[in-house]
Amino acid sequence: MPQPILHLSGIEKSFPGVKALDAVHLSVTPGRVMALVGENGAGKSTLMKVLTGIYRADAGHIVYDGQEVSFPGPRHSQEAGIGIIHQELNLLPELTIAENIFLGREKTSRFGRILWGEMYAEADRLLARLKVPHNAKTRLGTLGIGAQQMVEIAKALSFESRVIIMDEPTDALTDTETEALFAVIEELKAGGRGIVYISHRLAEIFAICDDVTVLRDGTFIAERPVAELDEETLIEMMVGRRLDEQYPRVRSVPRETSLKVSDLRANGVNGASFSVQRGEILGVSGLMGSGRTELMRAIIGANPITRGTLRLFGAPLAVKSPKDAIDAGIAYISEDRKADGLVAMLSVKENMTLAALQTFCSTTGRLRHTAERRAVDGFIARFAIKTPGQGQAIGNLSGGNQQKVAIAKGLMTRPKVLILDEPTRGVDVGAKKEIYQLINTFKEEGMSIILVSSEMPEILGMSDRIIVMHEGRVTGEFPAEDATQEKLMACAVGNMETDAP
Repeated sequence: MPQPILHLSGIEKSFPGVKALDAVHLSVTPGRVMALVGENGAGKSTLMKVLTGIYRADAGHIVYDGQEVSFPGPRHSQEAGIGIIHQELNLLPELTIAENIFLGREKTSRFGRILWGEMYAEADRLLARLKVPHNAKTRLGTLGIGAQQMVEIAKALSFESRVIIMDEPTDALTDTETEALFAVIEELKAGGRGIVYISHRLAEIFAICDDVTVLRDGTFIAERPVAELDEETLIEMMVGRRLDEQYPRVRSVPRETSLKVSDLRANGVNGASFSVQRGEILGVSGLMGSGRTELMRAIIGANPITRGTLRLFGAPLAVKSPKDAIDAGIAYISEDRKADGLVAMLSVKENMTLAALQTFCSTTGRLRHTAERRAVDGFIARFAIKTPGQGQAIGNLSGGNQQKVAIAKGLMTRPKVLILDEPTRGVDVGAKKEIYQLINTFKEEGMSIILVSSEMPEILGMSDRIIVMHEGRVTGEFPAEDATQEKLMACAVGNMETDAP
């Protein structure tokens, strides 16, 4: 095996109230993919920020290409040949795809004029390599989140880096886009690139990675060849305990219908109908672009309804805005926490209680701070949110812990119907189970849960009943015991089928 092109040893990093990294090691070898795994808050993103110069390590060494280095900032690590695909998109929606890819390093003539033709041609080559069906002159803001993620990947590839860090690169990608990315990774391996692959999707680790480094609570646990491990062993290394049942579904007895949607039409929704009962988890499956999110946003008043009706516990329901939905007892957790779920400059406490402030107000309108803090502490404990305190800025938490706060924000309103759109995206396996168990608790209390997910095992494992969408319509409905991946996929591509009682 060739020598590592990059080796981090004894890396330590502390912040006020928390030691994020404690003697952590990582090696990256040319032509191999090193998976970096661990629960949310394990230190993965912090380690990458130390490597790329965003943070300075308190102790330890970084050896790159045989020389000890310490990069002053991200531009220096990029120029040295270390590229990173960020989990959170760092793109400008008003610019074109090409302008985003080459922002700050535009191709110019010797007179300083931008060579637009050359730049667009190179961007188109990158998009074709990733099988992205868009022109480089397309304005980025017109693309869906999955296509934008592919642009982020194209931007990283444009640097021709020797080491490429991929932080949850498939989080928003379709199966087809993921396959295209995996093909590019194989190309990069063949070309001698070293890759760090960060993902909570363990199936991807076993499909694409050669080696794996495990972190837990900021400490180094192990570095092993992937071929020596199975999924159960890897999970146990990550969380420090066995997870006997990944999807702890609680059986439910059908009760009264809470929400009934009839022939709903809106942007991206073409006559969808379904219902959900009290104490039931209704799974909503379908491919990217099937209209799942558009349907959920129509229900909460964020996507104007042009036709159709909503009934809540038998009474007609008119929603013109998300506030109307919250007031009626419907809470929605967005798939895009950065854009729709959280306010970056506010604290954990302020984000968590933002939609439920009136429940903490006295009859005179004064905020009852003690009750608010007590409620936030309760959710921090139940969700095992890793934060130094309630006052911590939400942007300083890991992506998975931010997601937990977003879900807690919805639950804080104590809704009758809770819509969870990709609730475990970017969440580690241990935290997923904690979220599932909390969902089960509210289900047993009679709350109706609508679970929208791209992960078929999650839909099959947690739902009592499943509907499938294609082109804005419901093309299939199944009780959980009759649903299979094959049936769901058939409906997802447009074949109509109903096994519902």
